[in-house]
Amino acid sequence: MNRKELVAAVADEASLEQKTVDAVLRALQTTLEGAIAKGDKVSVPGFFNLSTGHRAAREGRNPATGETITIAAANTVKFSAGSALKEAANK
Repeated sequence: MNRKELVAAVADEASLEQKTVDAVLRALQTTLEGAIAKGDKVSVPGFFNLSTGHRAAREGRNPATGETITIAAANTVKFSAGSALKEAANK
């Protein structure tokens, strides 16, 4: 399901205009990005948990040449599905 299909499905389920649902989805994305940028954890019980993590710098290999390279440290976003999503996946 892509964004357009998601907007259409939610609009149909909630009896709302697609324009309204798209605006809410954009606001949700902006809000989540802001929270993650500040390092906050976002939790919606039963739905999902988002948090930040840190991956240390490490060595890797270029698969084409076999040359050793350094992979830079990076901040990551961790997503954990909530119980309702896990149950839906197992139906």
